[in-house]
Parts: sequence; structure tokens; C-alpha cells
Amino acid sequence: MNKAAQPEQAHGGPRGARRTRRARSVVAACGSVAVLAAALTACGGNSLEKEGGASADGGSKGELVVGSAGFTESQVMAELYAQLLTKAGYETSISKLKNRELYEPALEKGDIDVVPEYAATLAEFLNAKKNGPKAEPVASSDVEETVAALEKLAKPRGLKVLPAGEAVDQNAFAVTKDFAGKHKLKTLSDLGKSGEKIKLAASDECEERPFCRPGLEKKYGIDITDIDPKGVGTTQAKEAVKNGTDQLVLTTTTDATLEDFGLVLLDDDKRLQNADNVLPVVNAKKAGGKKVADALGKLTETLTTKDLTDLNRKVDAERQKPKDVAEDYLKEKNLL
Repeated sequence: MNKAAQPEQAHGGPRGARRTRRARSVVAACGSVAVLAAALTACGGNSLEKEGGASADGGSKGELVVGSAGFTESQVMAELYAQLLTKAGYETSISKLKNRELYEPALEKGDIDVVPEYAATLAEFLNAKKNGPKAEPVASSDVEETVAALEKLAKPRGLKVLPAGEAVDQNAFAVTKDFAGKHKLKTLSDLGKSGEKIKLAASDECEERPFCRPGLEKKYGIDITDIDPKGVGTTQAKEAVKNGTDQLVLTTTTDATLEDFGLVLLDDDKRLQNADNVLPVVNAKKAGGKKVADALGKLTETLTTKDLTDLNRKVDAERQKPKDVAEDYLKEKNLL
């Protein structure tokens, strides 16, 4: 949601409304609260009025508030973070806010201490805050360069960016298994070389976004005849491809329902999409110490894109609770 850079997605922020991207569990009451402090408290987090001094080892009394956006993946990641930090000796709580426009200022202020983030999306969000909505992009498909740009933008705001891992959640494109088999498709390059005329189920913004139609046409030579504005990874969009009305759908790399529609992702082999690798971002003053970094680093080193997809599926398709899903995963990976 993805982004000042990728508005097609919606990692809780400028990426737009992509998540439907998995029928995310939004805490609507919190999204409508006018006062941020009230929103955080109402959503079950600690009171924003903490007394005493703060340290890089966690709040005034070893307390840490983990922020979560209003979609499944963010909520699962927040549970993973909170449980690891609890194991490390902190008293933790989770504050659920609708989007980045709410939780990022709270992170800067120290009302939230830790959030799961996406490298490219946050980099462009902070870039737009500093340089305006038409600023030259700073994110790219190179994760190291993107994280470096993010660190440069985050530091003056009192934020510390912890290392990124392998797990990535970014825009992706899928076709039916039958279509892929018939035309021998494994990559987007293969689709371009096939010469097939493609109707693309996506968001309205896809028409102009460089990561969508323009990029597919310019970088991959895909012959897109029309955009079917059914949204990003929505049930309607995937149904349209399943039944043959459309041939390609814009979704995300951690879409947990593709198999249900008989769809497969085509590899972004020329790296059209930005590096939206998952990483923790913390308030440097309150949670910037080694203890926090070490606790979260174990998860970052373990988590894969497939893991994220499976975790999302367990919540969205199997109706398990994010807290339980997170606990089971951490135990399975011997992290708890």
C-alpha cells in the first residue's frame, strides 16, 4: 500500500487500500478516534502518560508498547514482537492504530516504542514528509540501498531502523495455473515474451503507477489491453482471473489465498518492485538498545516470505487469533 512509492498496496499507510489484501482485521473504533492518546488507550495499549525517565532499554519501568496497523499481517507481526520482548524481560502491550499516518507520529513521540515496518514504504513515507509528495524517490529494488535511505530519513526523527530480513511483502502479479502452464510462464519476462494480450485486474491507480501498468509495459513488454478496477488482491479481482474475464491480477507476495483461486505468482525477475522487506523500527531513545535489537533480530533472521504467507492464512482463512498464531510460530522455531 504500498507507498508513496507503491500506492497499490496498503501496509497500513500510503499504499492505499490494497489489503483487502487479505481482509485485514481493522480496529475500526481506533481509526475514528480523534485524539491519538485516546486512540492508543482505547485500543488496549498502555496510557501515553508515562512517568519517569526513558532509556534505550525500554520505557521508565521496562515497559514497551508495540504498534500495530489495521491489517492482519501487521497484527501478527506485533504479536511476534511483543512475545519476544516479553521473553526478553519487558512488560509489553500492543496499541492497534489504523494506519501509518497515526502510528508513525506516535513512534516519533515515544507513545509507541516499536513497530513492524516495510523498508521501501516507510522510506517513501518519510521522504514525502520531509521533501513533499512529489519528492524524488529514495527507495529501490535494492534492499541495502533502500534501508540506508530509510536510516538517513529516520535518524533525525528519533527513530532507529533495525536490520531487515528475508521476508518481503510487496506488489506481485498472478495468473491461473492453467494459463501459466499453457504459455510456459514462470516469470513476468516470460509473460512479456509470450505476446499474449492481457487484461489486468488491479486498482484504479495501476494505470499511472510506475510499479504497475507502466512498469509492466516498459520493463517487461507485457501487452496490457485494459485495467479492470477491482482492487488489489480482492476476492473480486482474483475471481475475474480465475474465470478468465481477466488474465493477470495485482496482489502481494504474501497473499495467503492464491491457491484457493488456482493462481500462481509470476516472478518479478527484473526487480520492478521496491524492496519492502520487513524490519523493526523503534524509538531510539526508548527502545534503541542492544537488548531490544537482539530479541527482535532472532525473528528477523528466521522469518521468510512463505512464513508470512502461512501466518496470514492461519488468521484470515482458518480464523485463528493473531496472538495464538504468533505463539505457535515462535515455539515451532524455538524462539520462545
